[in-house]
Amino acid sequence: MSPTVNHRITLAARPVNRAVQPADFRLDTAPMPVPSAGEVLLRTLYLSLDPYMRGRMSEAKSYAQPVQIGEVMVGEVVAEVVQSNDPTLVPGDTVLARIGWQEYGVLPAKGLIKVDGARAPLSHYLGVLGMPGMTGYFALLDIGKPRPGETVLVSAAAGAVGQVVGQLAKLKGCRVIGIAGEAEKCAYVTGELGFDAAIDYRGKDTDALVAELAALAPQGVDVFFDNVGGIIHDAAMMSLALKARVIICGAVAIYDRLETQDTGARWMRTILAKRVRMEGFLVFDYEPRRAEFLADMTAWLKGGLIRYREDVTEGLERAPEAFIGLLTGKNLGKQLIHVANPSSR
Repeated sequence: MSPTVNHRITLAARPVNRAVQPADFRLDTAPMPVPSAGEVLLRTLYLSLDPYMRGRMSEAKSYAQPVQIGEVMVGEVVAEVVQSNDPTLVPGDTVLARIGWQEYGVLPAKGLIKVDGARAPLSHYLGVLGMPGMTGYFALLDIGKPRPGETVLVSAAAGAVGQVVGQLAKLKGCRVIGIAGEAEKCAYVTGELGFDAAIDYRGKDTDALVAELAALAPQGVDVFFDNVGGIIHDAAMMSLALKARVIICGAVAIYDRLETQDTGARWMRTILAKRVRMEGFLVFDYEPRRAEFLADMTAWLKGGLIRYREDVTEGLERAPEAFIGLLTGKNLGKQLIHVANPSSR
């Protein structure tokens, strides 16, 4: 018997200048959505959880509109087509879709990206072959422009983006230092991913981090890939080499105070004296080049040159718990929610 209701997770309250709590979300039900002409009904298989979602819970000015109270939390999924009113997709096709934290959704068929579970695990299209992989690939190669022999520093090194960045830097002949939040993560990035060194930032202040960086990179950091902000950013800025490149990809350290202007330390003299280039990165700018990324990353994965770990939580109802864990660094690798298995055609 086909389901008649759609389970979904909506935003119940805004976490203003505080950490996210379970009560900020509500699990509810809604009528099953019905596709119109040119649309498809989708069933979520995997839901991606990403740090940017914390920003969408806030009304602070940003590059995207916030989720409204009572709306479904935003997010990308790998979904299966259940019903199609468009000839380009048929039931059983799997696609990337932005229907958010819910079991079912309706979208126009136009613009959906088909993915092939026979070529790679479906979950990979939300990770190493999806937005995090694209972020690491284009941000490092286009903005960081790493050169053989340079030192690359990556924060959140064991996360979805960081693990890709470090390995790409190694492929480019760089020395790579990762910063992560516990001994297990540091062991993962050096042992399994091949980083040259790792720093556990827990319980350390800026001065302690600067001292460790000075020992590991006495000539300074040439490329800093920043996923975190906060004191890790400050320590990296104090450790840059001449003509370093800084990529601002995320700032999870300050996401719980988005409603307060982020002043922090100011590094104008460092940027001036060392002729540093700093640039922010949003992956949406690179969507027209997705095929280029997929060709390279697929080949590297097939050749065993890129390794990738996923942290999968079972059940849509556990998405808030897993998301809060993501924001506090509990995940190792790409955080996903497994919602359902594909049906047989």
